[in-house]
Amino acid sequence: MDVTRDLDLADRLAVLRAEHRDLDTAIADLHTTVVVADDLALKRLKKRKLQLKDAIARLESSLIPDQPA
Repeated sequence: MDVTRDLDLADRLAVLRAEHRDLDTAIADLHTTVVVADDLALKRLKKRKLQLKDAIARLESSLIPDQPA
């Protein structure tokens, strides 16, 4: 049961990392291709990227086994 949970978390982590990379590319493209960058769109992309980073950190933390003190 724990192995299945860890595999599910690992799959979710891979999806989040891919979306994070995609957003990084989208933000860079928006900066370079649009003469007048859409500030609202840029802020939304950056906010989503930060949310993904936090979710990735939480999932990575949950995959690390607890050690007794």
